[in-house]
Order: sequence, then C-alpha cells, then structure tokens
Amino acid sequence: MNRARIVVLTIALGAGGVAAYLASGSDSKAPPPEPVAQLQTVDVLVAKADIGLGQTVTPNDMQWQTWPAAAASNSFIRKSERPDATKEITGSIARSPFIAGEPIREPKLIKANGSGFMAAILPQGMRAISTEISPETGAGGFILPNDHVDVILTRREKNPDPKASGDLVIPEIILSNVRVLAIDQAPKEKDGQNSVVGKTVTLELKPQQAAHLAAARQAGTLSLALRSIADVNQVEVAVDDRSRKTGTINVVRYGVNNPTAIQK
Repeated sequence: MNRARIVVLTIALGAGGVAAYLASGSDSKAPPPEPVAQLQTVDVLVAKADIGLGQTVTPNDMQWQTWPAAAASNSFIRKSERPDATKEITGSIARSPFIAGEPIREPKLIKANGSGFMAAILPQGMRAISTEISPETGAGGFILPNDHVDVILTRREKNPDPKASGDLVIPEIILSNVRVLAIDQAPKEKDGQNSVVGKTVTLELKPQQAAHLAAARQAGTLSLALRSIADVNQVEVAVDDRSRKTGTINVVRYGVNNPTAIQK
C-alpha cells in the first residue's frame, strides 16, 4: 500500500514538472510588449491663482506648468522660448481677468508705465467719459461694468402748434452698443452682486462719440438702456446714420393729458 502511494506521488510530481516546463517554454515564445509612445510636453506660464481685472501681476501670481505640446497654443508663453518671462511680465496690469491655471497671454496684459489704471485698460483710440445717472436713468442699478448699453437723450421742445397746450418730448438714441467701463469708481463687479446703484457711469467711446455725449448732456436728460448679452456683437449704429422714427407720447401739463406726435 505504501509503495502504491509512493508511485502515485512520483507520477504527480513528474506531471507537475512537465507542465511547469511547458508553461515556461510557451512564455518565452510570447511577443514582447509594444513600447509606449512618449507624450511630448512643454512648460507653459499659467496663473497660479485668480488674477482680477486691473490687478498688478506679481511673481507669486504665476508659475510654470507642464502642458501637452499639441495642446499648447502659439500665444502661450513657453519656458523654452522665454525662460525669464516671469520677470518681464511682473508689474503688468490685467486688462481681463485670469482664473487659476489659465495660461498667461500678453494680449490680456498691459504695461502701465506710470499711467493710471483706466488709461492702461482703454483700447487704443478709445476715450473714457463719465456722465451722471440715477436709479431711474440707469436701469435700476442693474447695469454693471463690462455691460453694453444704449444712451438715450430725452429733451423737451416747445410745441409749434399754438393750439396745443403741451410740450414736445423727444427721445433719441444717440449712442448704441457702448461698453460700460465703471460705475462710480468701481471698474468691476464686487462680490458677485447683480446690481450697482451709482451716481456716475464711465463709458468707452470713440472721440467723436465722446464729443457728442458731452453736448447731449446740456440738451436734456440722458438715460441708459441695458442691452442683452446676445446683442453685444451687433454692428454699432453710427451717430450720423441714425434713422428717425415717428411715435406718440402723452405729455401731462397742468394736469391735462395731451397726446403728442413726435419725430426722431
């Protein structure tokens, strides 16, 4: 009986050895794994933290970050091309905000060279001009910096009809689709607020528009009409190309309603 067990054990061990040999032989004949392609990368200068509109950029606001070379735009600042970029950009003013991790792009920065903030962020050829507003003439305070507005002039004129007892009230859009630079002295939205009740608004205008607005302030009351964000890219209406329209309003004078036709 013991001899039989020894024979069975010997056969089992032999079969195990043959199986192990065959297995090792098949592994040696397996094809080698394919080499993994190396992803090409490049170091790009990015914002280390959020950089707000008008903020002066410091070295602590920037850092180099590894990006896939195929995803790095030509407008990005690369360490291989400009290793001293952090020193060159330090002191610049952000014309547009950056979020943390966003690549630094020089079109969104400007060197002030001692000039004030507003002069630094104004595009070339544009002017900043302010005018008074109130909750009634400023869309109830819902106009914020970087919104676009139409400027409406409302003026009163004596009715040429001697039989009419009311004055002519003439509204006219004198500027269309202009950008708001600041409300009072706030050039950006604060703490996520959705309304700002201010006394003055600063607009971004062309020189001719600025002169037209200055004259209009003496002619009547100015109001701002907030434009939809979907209309911002519409073509601006030039001052000399304004079409005139006819409408009717009710002018109340001495307690008497006078329907009056007006022309724009």
